This record gives sequence, C-alpha cells and structure tokens, in this order.
Amino acid sequence: MTSILIVGAGAVGALFGSALARQGAQVAVVCRSDYDIVAREGYDITSPLLGNHRFYPHAVFKSVAECKAPPDYLILTTKVLEGVDRAALIRPAVGPKTVIVLIQNGVDIEAEIATAFPENEILSGLAIVGVGRSAPGMVNHQTMGQLNLGRYPNGASPAAERIAALLNGAGIGCKVTDNVVGARWQKAVWNATFNPISITGGMLDTAIMLGTPESTAFIQRAMEEVCAVAGAAGYPMHPKVIEQFIGGTKAMPPYHTSMALDYKYGRPMEIEAILGNTVRAARKHAVDTPILETLYAVTKMIEARIRADR
Repeated sequence: MTSILIVGAGAVGALFGSALARQGAQVAVVCRSDYDIVAREGYDITSPLLGNHRFYPHAVFKSVAECKAPPDYLILTTKVLEGVDRAALIRPAVGPKTVIVLIQNGVDIEAEIATAFPENEILSGLAIVGVGRSAPGMVNHQTMGQLNLGRYPNGASPAAERIAALLNGAGIGCKVTDNVVGARWQKAVWNATFNPISITGGMLDTAIMLGTPESTAFIQRAMEEVCAVAGAAGYPMHPKVIEQFIGGTKAMPPYHTSMALDYKYGRPMEIEAILGNTVRAARKHAVDTPILETLYAVTKMIEARIRADR
C-alpha cells in the first residue's frame, strides 16, 4: 500500500487526497485550521468529477512532527509565502526514500526544497482545478480537475508515473511531463498577469478583466512580457499560448482568481511566488517588463495596506 502524507490539506489537498485514497493509497493529512472537524468528521466534498462524498483520512495530524513513519510520498499543498520555511515545515516527516511532491503555485519554487533535500526525489506539480473551502472541513469542487506533474528539474520518473496512475484511476487527469519547469512558466503566463491585475481594482473577476478591448490588450501585453522572460530563461512559449489562454478564459463563466479570493478574505497572497519571482527572473536576464514591474509595485502596496489594517 502506498503511503501518502498531505501537508497543508486544504481544498486542493483534500480533493486530490480523496482521489488517491479511492485507489487504495493510505492517505494521512496535516491540517491546522480545520483540524478538529476533520479529525472528527473527515472532509465533506462536493464534486462534479468525483461525486459528492465524505473523505476520511487514514490519520489527521496538527503538525508534521506527529507523523512518526516517513511516507512514500509527501505532498505539500501549502501556499508559497514570503518568510515561510517550507523545508523546515516538512523535514520531520521526510525519510531517505520519501518522494517530495510540490503542488504549489509560482515559478522557481523548487530550488529551496531541492537544496534542503538533495538525496530525495522532487516532483513538481501544477494543479488546474477550481476548488475551495466553503466552511471548515467542507470542500467545494466547481470546475476542472487536472494535474501536470514532473521530476525536478527535468526527466522521466517512475515515481511520477506511479502517483499519476493512481490519480488517473480515480478520475483526476494527471499528465506526466519531462519539462515541468517549462510547464510552470506556461502557467505563469496566465497566473502572473490575471492574479495581480485582479486585486489592483479590488476583486475584479475574469469577465471584467477581459470586458473591453483596452483591458484585453493590456492583459495581452503583460502576457507577452511573461513569455519574453520565459524565453530568456530557456523555456520558449508556443506562439499561440496567449491567444489560447485569453480565449479559454473568455469561454469560461466569470470567476475570481485565487489571489482575488485571498484578498477578499484578508489571507496572505502569493505575490512573491507568482509575480515577484517572474520579475526577478526578468531582471536577471535583462528583459524589459514595465507592466510586470508596475503590477509588482502596486500589489506590494496593496499587501502593505492590508497588513497595516490588521
């Protein structure tokens, strides 16, 4: 039986954890804010993909240190936040054969973990899923349900194929790639533009952001800057990626980005992982990114105001 520990088991972790458990994996979770209700009642999950069901983890921990047996896979689904030491967070549960899986947002987020655990295999994953917590222990899966997964920094991996087989068997589409860093940059073309723009106007949804020719052209120019940075970093984007992202977003019902929802509820935002790292890569490779630089400065102002108001 494959043992899995999910650290930061919020909406994404609970949804994917329930899928893995359905395939026979022994899934334990670490959750803090929802600990009492999850330990008592499990997760109440509504999902058009997996059906409405209750997920009872094999074990529920308040901290990683409570997990005494290193798992085969440790899946980290926390936010990538400034000042949070992710390596220290997971270290108590990482054994010599533990495969570390990062299902997190942003670019250039793996190096910290790879440096801290040089002997462990690192899998990097990008979730494409609309899911959130509607209340403690309650997970509302609305749309999509896919995962792109690959060994960091590149190459094929039997460990990636094993966990992908479990997810695919449960109905979560999981694609294994040998260029996961390139896949992260592709996702950044959308994430590093729509996310920060969504909070500059205070909770803008996708329909508003793409509601006029001027706003659409602005987003397109911002995406072009991300593509230029990705290309300079060694990960050129397909010429039609911007057209596909904008067309696909317009075709979907209006929705708020993850950063907009964090902004709304006063939660920490992943500005550095999503946008800050992109801007720093642009500076490193001498790529001119006036729109991204402006968005970065403004979003940091918004973040500072939120902290001051707490």
